[in-house]
Amino acid sequence: MILPLERYGYDFIPAEYLPPGKNEYWRRDAQQAELLSKKQGNGKIDLKSFWRNLRPEEIETLIKNRNYCSNWENFLVRDPFDPSLIRDSSFYGLVRVGVMRNVLQKHNDFCIPAGIRRSAIVSCDIGDDTAIQDCAYISHYIIGDNCILSKIDEMQTTNHAKFGNGAIKDGENEEVRVWIDVMNEAGGRSVLPFDDMIAADAYLWAAYRDDTALTKKLAEITQKQYGGVRGSYGVIGSGAVIKSCSIIKDTMVGEFAYIKGANKLKNITIQSSAEEPTQIGEGVEMVNGIVGYACNAFYGSKAVRFVLGRNSNLKYGARLIHSVLGDNSTVSCCEILNNLIFPVHEQHHNNSFLIASLVEGMSNMAAAATIGSNHNSRANDGEIRAKRGFWPGLAVSLKHSSAFASFVIIAKGEYPSELNIPLPFSLVNNNVHKNRLEVMPAYFWNHNLYALERNSWKAKNRDRRKIKIQRIETDYLAPDTAEEIITALSLLDGWLGEAGFSPQDMTGAEDDEIRIIQCRHFEHSKRGQVVIKPLEAIAAYRQMLRYYAVKTIAAFLDSRHDLNYAKLCDMLGAGASSPQERIKEWINAGGQIVPAFRVDELRKEIGEGKYKNWEEIHKVYALWEETYAPDKCRHAWAVLALLNGTEKTPDVSAFKKELSSVLETRRWIDEQIYESRAKDYRNPFKKATFRNQVEMEQVLGKPGDNSFIRLVRKESEEFIKMVEKIISRL
Repeated sequence: MILPLERYGYDFIPAEYLPPGKNEYWRRDAQQAELLSKKQGNGKIDLKSFWRNLRPEEIETLIKNRNYCSNWENFLVRDPFDPSLIRDSSFYGLVRVGVMRNVLQKHNDFCIPAGIRRSAIVSCDIGDDTAIQDCAYISHYIIGDNCILSKIDEMQTTNHAKFGNGAIKDGENEEVRVWIDVMNEAGGRSVLPFDDMIAADAYLWAAYRDDTALTKKLAEITQKQYGGVRGSYGVIGSGAVIKSCSIIKDTMVGEFAYIKGANKLKNITIQSSAEEPTQIGEGVEMVNGIVGYACNAFYGSKAVRFVLGRNSNLKYGARLIHSVLGDNSTVSCCEILNNLIFPVHEQHHNNSFLIASLVEGMSNMAAAATIGSNHNSRANDGEIRAKRGFWPGLAVSLKHSSAFASFVIIAKGEYPSELNIPLPFSLVNNNVHKNRLEVMPAYFWNHNLYALERNSWKAKNRDRRKIKIQRIETDYLAPDTAEEIITALSLLDGWLGEAGFSPQDMTGAEDDEIRIIQCRHFEHSKRGQVVIKPLEAIAAYRQMLRYYAVKTIAAFLDSRHDLNYAKLCDMLGAGASSPQERIKEWINAGGQIVPAFRVDELRKEIGEGKYKNWEEIHKVYALWEETYAPDKCRHAWAVLALLNGTEKTPDVSAFKKELSSVLETRRWIDEQIYESRAKDYRNPFKKATFRNQVEMEQVLGKPGDNSFIRLVRKESEEFIKMVEKIISRL
């Protein structure tokens, strides 16, 4: 296409998309006015008086320094302005330049003078003391103060830019709208990305596809909030540094972002701030998506149709495609396709693969794990659903469609058929020698408390978000897992009954006497399926429930110094003629644990049009956080009543005994955590690589010196003090 040279830099918005009485700069002016108002902390900004025209001597200096402008009347500046700082550059369209002084801009060891050198600028606003050098083409951007832009081949914004949001602009066809096909390759659970999206939003949208009123309204809200009129300019936030990049197109860049050596950034928003800066590194390519605050993407990572949550990382060639990755996650060296992943996910081995899955956070994938790579149908429409703490081990291969309870660890191997494991905290093993599937319930509690407790600690410790839009539950014992345990106990009782064991038979029986029982519906196959050590699991599950219940009530009492025991009972409805029924269904909504009825209320209200934008929906998540502690306490109270087999409210002395018993459990947990670690040091093969015990301790340290064990002991001391204080208070 050949265009008249004199129109270079103009006609950004086609005339048919200009509102009546508006020119092609109306969106740019509105954006700039908002930015300046925020910067100066005052009200309405008069843009007409904000910049001035060049003086004749300034134009002369600019021309003398080998600069070209198609129309110097459309080159506006602010004082103080030093024209000698602009050299060997070309300007087209309306260009507005802020304060320009003879100063240096420095980032780490990279330092260049403020000004514009050897660059082409097309219709841009440039902030105070910004340094631009060797940029071949910068078009239709609002560039903030104190930025560094160096060696960029192409940086431009189109009039229909969406900046990664799943909206369309005036006059565009529906076909250009960008959807993310989470959870299912066939696209039946697609969501629209937007720059404030968190995992809970994607879950609400993708998981309730039968609620057509909900999904229709969410699409309308997103379109109304992010679509519509054309003509928005790209923004480079103040303090941002972009250097040695190839293509940056239709990209929003937040304040203090650091981008170096990226290959291609197209149709994305990069959120960043002084408190939570984001970095994009060498060889990275990102198209059609959202990068959250405090994220890092390095070393050739690729992301296409994606949302990357706050404080998350893509490294070492990772590929994130058609996926939403929750906050506080790290993904490197692997491939993730068509997934919805909740906060705190770890996947950092070169040969792991995750596809078409809902993984509910606190998860970790080992090397060579291929989750969902095999389809058992004629179409690619299978799904994997894994609740919190999903841990497929080395070289695990799973097929669609499969489902897993919370904190299930899967032993290495290729699993030939679909799985449904409803027993939480279990070890799953494919025993090829005996041709059967084996499940050991409560494995983590009985045999590896070190890993279980450390997983919760890591999840909490990695939450470096400065602004927490949503509360993430990191305790492995919470209402969701407690209800899974209750369901598991019922299943185990049923299978024991089917195996011919009555309650009387099981009373006082040793686990060796009932070591293995047959079970059903774990695997879609005709081979054997067994539960290992069912009595040990039942005892462990009951211990876990009691620990959860009493610990939760104690924590609530500690947070509410206004409550004595009688007031607590009144608040919980204990002893009433109609005691409150236990909330049996809890939803993990993007890492936040919520009673199902609250999610249902929100869905209904959204479908009815109560909420105008996503910010209002996020406020509901905040209300959920406020009600979580009392909701959780009521649930814990009901669980304790279930364990005691009575709805009668225990008196104060009985409850004090419960508190005392939980202290014993806490001390037992400490011992088990230590033993989980210490047994490695007693392993003769572990010792085989060292000349003697002293050398091993110098290299590995002693079990008691382990930093996590020391931390656990400190937390236990604080917990014991808290419970003892409550006992004395009641």
